[in-house]
Amino acid sequence: MTLRVGLVGAGGVGARHGRTLTALGGVELVGVADTVPAAAAALAGELGVPALDVDALLRSRLDAVWLCVPPFAHGELELTVVRAGLPLFVEKPLGTDLAVAEEVAAAVAAAGVPTATGYHWRHLDTVAAARAVCAAAPPRLVAATWLDKVPPPAWWSRADRSGGQVVEQATHVLDVARVLAGEVAEVQALAAPSSGEGRDVDDATVALLRFDSGAVGTLSAACAQPAKTRAGLEVSCAGAALELTETALAVTTAGGTTHTEPAVDARTAVDRAFVELLTTGTRAEGLVDYAEALRTHRLAVAVAESARTGAAVRGR
Repeated sequence: MTLRVGLVGAGGVGARHGRTLTALGGVELVGVADTVPAAAAALAGELGVPALDVDALLRSRLDAVWLCVPPFAHGELELTVVRAGLPLFVEKPLGTDLAVAEEVAAAVAAAGVPTATGYHWRHLDTVAAARAVCAAAPPRLVAATWLDKVPPPAWWSRADRSGGQVVEQATHVLDVARVLAGEVAEVQALAAPSSGEGRDVDDATVALLRFDSGAVGTLSAACAQPAKTRAGLEVSCAGAALELTETALAVTTAGGTTHTEPAVDARTAVDRAFVELLTTGTRAEGLVDYAEALRTHRLAVAVAESARTGAAVRGR
């Protein structure tokens, strides 16, 4: 069958998904919508499809919708797609806060529509390998890190638009921390306030994580640097040590250290996996549905809340 899909969001992330979808066999990208008509027209022209408004897109006999919009734009879009009974792919984060995501999750559960989210790291074969190591040698210490510059979109610098760095960006490493070490029971965070003019997103955030398993961890995030220098996790296990980034995995055991690079393009795999689910019913192990993504979003929001209030916050 040919899967007819619509794309909402013509920014950088939406463009990446649009290019992937048009290159996948058995997929027809029907149109592109964006609140900025010029952006929709530019991407639609590149991809050879029409630029439509959301209502017209949803009337186009779609089989699924990809929502690739900024954090502040989540909510009513998802609810509209769910009311139309359509499967949806939602880019992370699920919103700037928890209320919108919880409302959408309830609507998705009630409608029973298939969903997927943009936690593409889970599709890395190196993450699967790291997970196997942690299953055999339980993690005791997890150090998650995201040290970067401020991304270019103006909305990113406003906490009420992006949710802040932890919610919008470091959520990827928090998600993998959950994969490797399990659920986080409690977080305690501190933040260094913004030094950037016109930016209220904190320069840096540190958090202590207490896992249900008894493991402990840290999150270190910063965005005031001139360039990205580190995004990944270091995991100390009972019998092994891991260093994991999006591009490499190092595993140290008593026998020495092995280095592996991913054989999977995770940014493509996340779209292909949802297409396969919708066309064949086969669910890839790395595919993160909305309910699972909400667990990571709750954790990220908990870190942000703790950094804002200074109080310990439950992680889930």
